[in-house]
Amino acid sequence: MSKTKKIETLTGEALLRRVKELENLSKEEKAKECGYYTVTKNGVERVNMMKFLNALIDAEGIQLDSKQGGNGRGGRSASYRISVQSNGNLLIGSAYTKQMGLQPGDEFEISLGRKHIRLRQLNADEIPEDEES
Repeated sequence: MSKTKKIETLTGEALLRRVKELENLSKEEKAKECGYYTVTKNGVERVNMMKFLNALIDAEGIQLDSKQGGNGRGGRSASYRISVQSNGNLLIGSAYTKQMGLQPGDEFEISLGRKHIRLRQLNADEIPEDEES
């Protein structure tokens, strides 16, 4: 019997936060602490490094299967497409926020359409219409 209860497998932002918290551990220990391991019939714990690394890639929003841009350089580039993550979140990557010159703390008003989401940047002194008195 195992002495410890299996840790919940983390994904998305929760995974990224936890990996940052565990910066002093080895990658195998980080994977295990984030729930990427199994226990064999004999009670041996096996770390699932591929699942862990793939989850990190997904959490960062890196598209390995998409075609590379025509400039021949590697690295991230804005594909102007995102997918809903397994936890239900939509992640807008840093390629877009850098391109727009956004800073931490910048705020947006969200309006939902039938199959679209619109973001409208708010100025620090601007109050959304539904919050006005």
